[in-house]
Amino acid sequence: MSHIVRVGMADLNVCKAPDIITTLGLGSCIGLTLYDPRAKIGGMVHYMLPDSTIISDNSNVAKFADTGIRELLERMMQAGASRRLLEAKIAGGARMFAVSRSSLVGNIGEKNTIAAKKILKELNIKLVAEDTGLNFGRTVELHCATGEFYIKAVNKPVRII
Repeated sequence: MSHIVRVGMADLNVCKAPDIITTLGLGSCIGLTLYDPRAKIGGMVHYMLPDSTIISDNSNVAKFADTGIRELLERMMQAGASRRLLEAKIAGGARMFAVSRSSLVGNIGEKNTIAAKKILKELNIKLVAEDTGLNFGRTVELHCATGEFYIKAVNKPVRII
Protein backbone atom coordinates (compact mmCIF):
# COMPACT_ATOMS: atom_id res chain seq x y z
CA MET A 1 0.00 0.00 0.00
CA SER A 2 1.36 3.41 -0.92
CA HIS A 3 1.38 6.53 1.23
CA ILE A 4 1.04 10.12 0.10
CA VAL A 5 3.94 12.31 1.24
CA ARG A 6 2.96 15.97 1.15
CA VAL A 7 5.41 18.77 0.46
CA GLY A 8 4.27 22.23 1.49
CA MET A 9 5.31 25.57 0.06
CA ALA A 10 9.01 26.25 0.77
CA ASP A 11 9.38 22.61 1.78
CA LEU A 12 11.04 19.41 0.57
CA ASN A 13 10.93 15.69 1.24
CA VAL A 14 12.10 12.30 -0.03
CA CYS A 15 10.28 8.96 -0.27
CA LYS A 16 10.58 5.48 -1.80
CA ALA A 17 8.30 3.27 -3.86
CA PRO A 18 5.43 2.56 -3.58
CA ASP A 19 4.87 6.01 -2.06
CA ILE A 20 3.73 9.12 -3.93
CA ILE A 21 5.12 12.59 -3.19
CA THR A 22 2.95 15.61 -3.96
CA THR A 23 2.70 19.37 -3.68
CA LEU A 24 -0.36 21.54 -4.19
CA GLY A 25 -0.91 24.90 -5.83
CA LEU A 26 2.25 25.65 -7.79
CA GLY A 27 1.85 29.09 -9.33
CA SER A 28 5.09 30.96 -9.94
CA CYS A 29 6.79 28.45 -7.59
CA ILE A 30 8.58 25.41 -8.97
CA GLY A 31 8.01 21.81 -7.99
CA LEU A 32 11.27 20.06 -8.83
CA THR A 33 11.66 16.32 -8.49
CA LEU A 34 14.73 14.12 -8.46
CA TYR A 35 14.26 10.41 -9.14
CA ASP A 36 16.49 7.36 -9.09
CA PRO A 37 14.81 4.79 -11.37
CA ARG A 38 16.83 1.84 -10.05
CA ALA A 39 16.34 2.45 -6.31
CA LYS A 40 12.87 3.97 -6.93
CA ILE A 41 13.66 6.86 -4.61
CA GLY A 42 12.05 10.21 -5.35
CA GLY A 43 12.29 13.63 -3.83
CA MET A 44 10.60 16.98 -4.32
CA VAL A 45 11.30 20.58 -3.42
CA HIS A 46 8.62 23.29 -3.72
CA TYR A 47 10.61 26.50 -3.90
CA MET A 48 9.36 30.06 -4.16
CA LEU A 49 12.35 32.16 -5.21
CA PRO A 50 15.40 31.64 -7.43
CA ASP A 51 18.21 33.03 -5.26
CA SER A 52 18.76 32.98 -1.49
CA THR A 53 21.44 35.67 -1.65
CA ILE A 54 19.01 38.50 -2.49
CA ILE A 55 17.04 38.19 0.77
CA SER A 56 18.39 38.60 4.29
CA ASP A 57 15.93 36.12 5.90
CA ASN A 58 17.07 33.06 3.99
CA SER A 59 17.19 30.49 6.78
CA ASN A 60 14.61 28.19 5.09
CA VAL A 61 16.74 26.47 2.44
CA ALA A 62 13.68 24.95 0.71
CA LYS A 63 12.35 28.43 -0.10
CA PHE A 64 15.05 29.04 -2.73
CA ALA A 65 16.22 27.23 -5.87
CA ASP A 66 19.93 27.57 -5.15
CA THR A 67 19.77 26.08 -1.66
CA GLY A 68 16.67 23.88 -1.95
CA ILE A 69 17.81 21.83 -4.94
CA ARG A 70 21.19 21.17 -3.31
CA GLU A 71 19.53 20.16 -0.03
CA LEU A 72 17.17 17.83 -1.92
CA LEU A 73 20.15 16.23 -3.66
CA GLU A 74 21.86 15.70 -0.30
CA ARG A 75 18.77 14.05 1.17
CA MET A 76 18.37 11.83 -1.90
CA MET A 77 21.95 10.60 -1.42
CA GLN A 78 21.31 9.96 2.29
CA ALA A 79 18.23 7.89 1.32
CA GLY A 80 20.37 5.68 -0.93
CA ALA A 81 19.88 7.20 -4.39
CA SER A 82 22.66 6.97 -6.98
CA ARG A 83 23.70 10.44 -8.09
CA ARG A 84 24.66 9.30 -11.59
CA LEU A 85 21.17 7.83 -12.18
CA LEU A 86 19.19 10.86 -11.04
CA GLU A 87 16.67 12.43 -13.38
CA ALA A 88 14.94 15.75 -12.76
CA LYS A 89 11.48 16.97 -13.73
CA ILE A 90 9.99 20.40 -13.07
CA ALA A 91 6.56 22.01 -13.09
CA GLY A 92 5.20 25.45 -12.22
CA GLY A 93 6.92 28.72 -12.99
CA ALA A 94 3.68 30.29 -14.17
CA ARG A 95 3.03 33.99 -14.74
CA MET A 96 0.11 34.30 -12.37
CA PHE A 97 -0.39 38.06 -12.47
CA ALA A 98 -0.80 40.51 -15.32
CA VAL A 99 1.96 43.03 -14.61
CA SER A 100 4.67 44.68 -16.63
CA ARG A 101 7.39 42.43 -18.06
CA SER A 102 10.07 44.13 -15.96
CA SER A 103 8.21 43.58 -12.68
CA LEU A 104 9.86 41.14 -10.29
CA VAL A 105 6.47 39.68 -9.31
CA GLY A 106 5.38 39.17 -12.91
CA ASN A 107 8.64 37.56 -13.94
CA ILE A 108 9.34 35.38 -10.90
CA GLY A 109 7.98 32.18 -12.46
CA GLU A 110 10.31 32.50 -15.43
CA LYS A 111 13.25 33.31 -13.13
CA ASN A 112 12.43 30.24 -11.03
CA THR A 113 12.41 28.05 -14.15
CA ILE A 114 15.73 29.44 -15.37
CA ALA A 115 17.26 28.91 -11.90
CA ALA A 116 16.21 25.24 -11.88
CA LYS A 117 17.84 24.60 -15.25
CA LYS A 118 21.02 26.45 -14.28
CA ILE A 119 21.45 24.61 -10.97
CA LEU A 120 20.67 21.20 -12.48
CA LYS A 121 23.31 21.86 -15.14
CA GLU A 122 25.85 22.86 -12.46
CA LEU A 123 25.06 19.65 -10.55
CA ASN A 124 25.22 17.58 -13.76
CA ILE A 125 21.67 16.25 -13.32
CA LYS A 126 19.66 15.69 -16.49
CA LEU A 127 16.33 17.53 -16.80
CA VAL A 128 14.18 14.94 -18.58
CA ALA A 129 10.77 16.70 -18.59
CA GLU A 130 9.06 19.95 -17.70
CA ASP A 131 5.65 21.60 -17.64
CA THR A 132 6.35 25.25 -16.92
CA GLY A 133 5.18 28.75 -17.75
CA LEU A 134 1.80 29.90 -19.02
CA ASN A 135 -0.70 31.41 -16.57
CA PHE A 136 -2.27 28.64 -14.50
CA GLY A 137 -1.52 26.82 -11.28
CA ARG A 138 -0.58 23.17 -11.02
CA THR A 139 -0.70 20.36 -8.49
CA VAL A 140 1.89 17.64 -9.04
CA GLU A 141 2.60 14.07 -7.92
CA LEU A 142 5.70 11.94 -8.39
CA HIS A 143 4.90 8.23 -8.30
CA CYS A 144 8.05 6.60 -6.95
CA ALA A 145 7.13 3.13 -8.24
CA THR A 146 7.22 4.33 -11.88
CA GLY A 147 8.86 7.78 -11.94
CA GLU A 148 5.75 9.23 -13.57
CA PHE A 149 5.14 12.89 -12.79
CA TYR A 150 1.44 13.80 -12.83
CA ILE A 151 0.48 17.41 -13.48
CA LYS A 152 -3.07 18.45 -12.60
CA ALA A 153 -4.61 21.83 -13.39
CA VAL A 154 -8.16 23.16 -13.23
CA ASN A 155 -10.13 22.55 -16.46
CA LYS A 156 -7.20 20.74 -18.11
CA PRO A 157 -6.58 17.05 -18.66
CA VAL A 158 -4.09 15.35 -16.33
CA ARG A 159 -0.66 15.36 -17.93
CA ILE A 160 1.95 12.67 -17.20
CA ILE A 161 5.57 13.46 -17.95
